[in-house]
Amino acid sequence: MLRDRHRFILPALAVLIGVACVSGSLLYTGALARDAEQLQRASRPDVSVEVRPTGEHAVTDEALRHRLSKLPGVASARGTLRGRAFLVAPDGTLVGTPSSDVGVDHVPGARGTDPRHPMTEGRGPHGPGEIAVDRWAAARAGYRVGDRVRVVVAGEARTVRLTGVFTVYDFAVAAGGTVTAFDRATARALFAPGPGRYGSVTLEAAAGTSDEALADRVAAVLPRGLDVATRAELDAEAAASPDRKKLGTILLLFAGIALFVSAFLVSNTFSMLSAVRAREHALLRAVGAGRRRVLGQVLAEAALVGTVAAVAGYALGLGVAALLGALFGPAAGPTSTVRPAVLAPLPLVTALCVGVGCTAVSAYLPARRAAAVAPVAALRTDLPVPAGVSRRRAWIGFAAVALSAPVLAVAGGNLGVLCLATPVLMAGLILLTPMLARGVTRALRTPVRRLTGVRGTLALANARRDPRRTAATSGALTVCVALVGAVTVAVSSLGATAEREAAASVPSDLRITAVDFAEIGAATAARVARLPHVAAVSSVREAGFGLRDGSRLWTVVVDPHAVDEGRLVGLRVRSGDLSDLPRGIAVTGALAEEHGWRVGDRVVGRQLSGTGTVDGPPLDREIVAVYDGPDVLGPALLPERAVTGRGTSAGEVDTVLVRAEPGRTAAAKAEIRRALRDPVLLVEDRADAGRAARDAFGSLLSVLYALLSVTVVVAALGVANTMSMAVLERGREIGLLRAVGMERAAVRSMLRVESVVVSALGAGLGVLAGTAAGVAAVAGQEGAVVGVDWVFLLAVFAGAGVIGVLAALGPGVRATRAPVTRAVGGEVG
Repeated sequence: MLRDRHRFILPALAVLIGVACVSGSLLYTGALARDAEQLQRASRPDVSVEVRPTGEHAVTDEALRHRLSKLPGVASARGTLRGRAFLVAPDGTLVGTPSSDVGVDHVPGARGTDPRHPMTEGRGPHGPGEIAVDRWAAARAGYRVGDRVRVVVAGEARTVRLTGVFTVYDFAVAAGGTVTAFDRATARALFAPGPGRYGSVTLEAAAGTSDEALADRVAAVLPRGLDVATRAELDAEAAASPDRKKLGTILLLFAGIALFVSAFLVSNTFSMLSAVRAREHALLRAVGAGRRRVLGQVLAEAALVGTVAAVAGYALGLGVAALLGALFGPAAGPTSTVRPAVLAPLPLVTALCVGVGCTAVSAYLPARRAAAVAPVAALRTDLPVPAGVSRRRAWIGFAAVALSAPVLAVAGGNLGVLCLATPVLMAGLILLTPMLARGVTRALRTPVRRLTGVRGTLALANARRDPRRTAATSGALTVCVALVGAVTVAVSSLGATAEREAAASVPSDLRITAVDFAEIGAATAARVARLPHVAAVSSVREAGFGLRDGSRLWTVVVDPHAVDEGRLVGLRVRSGDLSDLPRGIAVTGALAEEHGWRVGDRVVGRQLSGTGTVDGPPLDREIVAVYDGPDVLGPALLPERAVTGRGTSAGEVDTVLVRAEPGRTAAAKAEIRRALRDPVLLVEDRADAGRAARDAFGSLLSVLYALLSVTVVVAALGVANTMSMAVLERGREIGLLRAVGMERAAVRSMLRVESVVVSALGAGLGVLAGTAAGVAAVAGQEGAVVGVDWVFLLAVFAGAGVIGVLAALGPGVRATRAPVTRAVGGEVG
């Protein structure tokens, strides 16, 4: 090990990177779980027991809160109100992450303070025109107590006065959002699920009463459909978040890929070492060492390399965990810094097991080949001849490709089939690489000779000399590039599909939608209709009904005058008249054929409630028209009057469609934005909607590329390691070339060409396999658009050439530094 330590540096580094990714992922997710548990406890210090509804008809209302507050051992009882509220910055943008912006109720206690929102400046809100915000949001927006600020809540933007700034330990702030507090009456009007109702009721235990004892008392008086949870159970739920587990699984998956690629490098290193030390092993066998002794010696070397790499990898994993916290963590708030435990047992043990196990398993086959060297080989004076192409290996590879390729072609997007067929295809290509290497180098012989002369000829000969080594080196790149190709095709296809669907969802000139988790105000359409350059406007809602035959009917609720005569959207009427929509219902041709309906038939049923049960107001309307139109206006149209003023909610506005006056679309868009002045509302035409839908996948692609870049680095180390060890093996050969007149620059050029050929071979196979897997995954999905970014894939292939050039830099310098007399004298390695 000491003699050959320079040969183990790169494989140890590859294993170190893989172990660092594994231990870093475990340390990061463990820190997240611990922080979540602490945050859950700090966010509601007055909670000992929480009562929450689990059934459809169960409610937590003021009567229940009052009744529970009278139980023995209850110090206080509080109803929780929480909803969506967005804080607007002075420049008109949203302060926090829209998906995490929340509004809460400020409930002062006996001492006039709210334990969940302790004020650091000012006071709590006292009326509908006042709010308080968390101090991180105030700092980001630059707001101070007394400022007039804008908030968007319940679909409407309003201007209020900031009366206080408070500290809060809330998951919303930890996720980069904001917390806006309203007085109790305003919060009830905005966030209550019903009159006098709460999202949940929390109880604080009196001194001398345990959480468990209080929970038992509460459970004894609760009606059916309500659940009670203690503080410990709430903390455990927060620590075991499903989203956190998914993130941990994804990170470990990419770490496993990095380790898998590292295995190629380790196996290749020990294979090359076994070839160089064949006489040494044979001599050991000649003086009495058995196969087990040689096998154990090689595996012991691998275990030592793995141990050193695992220990160093765990130390680096602490930095990886901190980096993950910076990448995926919050921008501000009480948990803005992830602090991994330095000596966490699970990550530490896993790092040691993974590092030693991966290295030992990867070195096992080379160790067996080393142990199988015959003692008579000690009499040889030359290095062993590299193994040629195995016919059995080639046939197995051909069979794997021949079987998996048709399966991928007919997979139909079946994830299980893809997960089985893709690795088989990859394995087949890797098994075929020795044969492909000979074929590729033979085909490149003439053009490379013309471009680079004798240097290229020698480089191709070196690549052909040991096709198995070439296959092992390029195999790591094949895996990496295949993953990049598959991800590129899949995400590009998702983006293209989303772009087409988004453009199709804008059947009119303009569409007004809300950002995720926000809503559109009920009066938005009326405000837009009064603006210049606007020809027609209609809000679009969805209403569901249970029909008499037991089926469900989902209708689109619109302004009947806007859809009449194609003022808003061009609808093709098959029969009937859309001008009669105010007194009836219109259905698409497909729906009419499905139910056998005609104009004049009646649709009878009851409206679905918010819980999905058929207990709403009755529906009994005549079919006045059968039409064909875009999916966003189907499969049935109802007038707004059909679902308003009937004792049930009209439902949230999904979108607002706008038809501009001819040639005035851009002017209408600008006018609507100025009039609404609401940063949660998006005013888009078809191009805007499609572009936004595609761009939404850009951040996902960037994160995936960042994670895959680790495996690419490991693969590049593999190429550099092979070239470095090849230089050590061919020391005398390079010395002879120098002796007969080859210059240092020519030697370096020869090594670069060889490295580029090996890298390009692996990248080419990877692009082929990755594109095939990505297309197979997308092509079977109904309505999916297959998008192949050929420009990027060609850039990836070109990047493999860059990797080859960089990987040959170090070996090229070492090859030209060796004295010619020493190399000619026969000192190799």
